[in-house]
Amino acid sequence: METAPPSAPQARLGLLAGVFSGEEILHPAPALPQGGRATGRFRSRMFEGSFLITDYEQECDGRVVFRGHGVYGFDAAERCYTMHWFDSLGGDPGGPVKGRWAGNHLVFQRECALGQQRYAYTIEGGDAFRFVMSFSPDGANWRPLLEGRYLRS
Repeated sequence: METAPPSAPQARLGLLAGVFSGEEILHPAPALPQGGRATGRFRSRMFEGSFLITDYEQECDGRVVFRGHGVYGFDAAERCYTMHWFDSLGGDPGGPVKGRWAGNHLVFQRECALGQQRYAYTIEGGDAFRFVMSFSPDGANWRPLLEGRYLRS
């Protein structure tokens, strides 16, 4: 059986493939009341041209404090992107987070116990992207939790 060629939406995920690192701003939150700074590293690759596989590490003060693993795809039936995320906090991801492209922004959003979460990737040419993770208690007023700009290594 031959592998089907990737669709245009699947191939678009390749914009995030590669090794990227950058400085992060951690905004004050219950788990980190003072906020802070970190370095984030993404190592991402396309799997069979259809899925983006990502391994992420966050480092503070010279030690890795957080790890994540993501699988991104495209659901043709629902015409949306999907993100399955697993991390060192160990929580059940509860299924995929759904997202859409708008210009150079890939934005995922979902409801959670305390409101809504948003994960926004902004492509800046071929060698950089920005990532902002935000929270909203009501879906209207958003507060960033993490912001970073990452450059291809």
